[in-house]
Amino acid sequence: MSDSFDAIILGGGAAGLFCAAQAGQRGRNVLVLERAEKVGKKILISGGGPGNYLSANPHFCKSALSRYRPRDFLALMEKHDIAWHEKTLGQLFCDGSARQVVDMLLEECAAGPGKVTIRCNEEVSEVARDGAQFTVTTQYGQFTAPKLVIATGGPSIPKMGASDFAYRLARQFGLKVVEPRPALVPLTLGGEEVLFRELSGVAAPVEAKAGKTTFREAALFTHKGLSGPAILQISSYWKPGEPVLIDFTPGETPDWLVDAKRARPSATLRSILREQLPARLADVLGEQLGVEGDLGNIPDKALRAAGQRLKRWEFHPNGTEGFAKAEVTAGGISTAELSSQTMEAKKLPGLYAIGEAVDVTGWLGGYNFQWAWASGYAAGQEL
Repeated sequence: MSDSFDAIILGGGAAGLFCAAQAGQRGRNVLVLERAEKVGKKILISGGGPGNYLSANPHFCKSALSRYRPRDFLALMEKHDIAWHEKTLGQLFCDGSARQVVDMLLEECAAGPGKVTIRCNEEVSEVARDGAQFTVTTQYGQFTAPKLVIATGGPSIPKMGASDFAYRLARQFGLKVVEPRPALVPLTLGGEEVLFRELSGVAAPVEAKAGKTTFREAALFTHKGLSGPAILQISSYWKPGEPVLIDFTPGETPDWLVDAKRARPSATLRSILREQLPARLADVLGEQLGVEGDLGNIPDKALRAAGQRLKRWEFHPNGTEGFAKAEVTAGGISTAELSSQTMEAKKLPGLYAIGEAVDVTGWLGGYNFQWAWASGYAAGQEL
């Protein structure tokens, strides 16, 4: 079969569907081609401001994010009677199933005077440009349009059908790509730190730091290393070879063990740690600190050193769990190639890139979806 449209959107995820809804409501005849058997798969597994995003150009996302704000999307959810709640660091989550968000997007696609056609199980074999027309070939035929949107995301979570298709297509049309890497991903430990794997399943509130960036949330020990919100957040900033610093006592001063000694000289370090941390973690840390006996018999200098180490415990990850476990991809189609207002390629009119395919990566907790909505909105207003 062969058919013509005003625009073709490659990818039926958060950004692609939202972009299609915007264009459809502006009267455009839009085709969405999705490789998976259904749209919005990554939304189904999901649970700010520009400062909550990583990019080679941290200013690029400001335009789109300022024109479509979290409040705008929350208003849309409320219009569709979808309840939500806010967690730490401004993270937003649905009260119910994320399936409600997918259904809302599909309703929005059907709401406009234009027509949005969604086709799943479509494997794109070729994309070509002849003059002002793009031609997309799949196993079911050819589709043409003067405008083409790359919304296929990045290679994170390949079991959901993710791939590097967006980057291959971008390079085909001469667009530069910032080297992709796993983000919001668990870190792995090796060497002498393998002993911490024995704590698999133990979680504690911590402050994690990589470089100059700090997050105060929960960390989780796994059978491979470190995970949990604090670690996932910091992983986007961590660089191989660098340490990750963990503050196991974020509410205390470095002298807190000396203060505990004055108040309770007969207490042991391990018993004090167990009041602050899960017992298994307290025991391992206490053993690593090598400070035994009643606090009253331990010199202040040794307690101060132990307290300081607990506030700056160095871990040396030997890697990450890779794209298979990464929630998103950092890097992607270079923002230098795109208009920050329309998401259109500067060198190739009619070609757009949105969402995770672009080198803009948000924090954990709804920020990447906000970028999907904002970038999808920006492109949708231009199709």
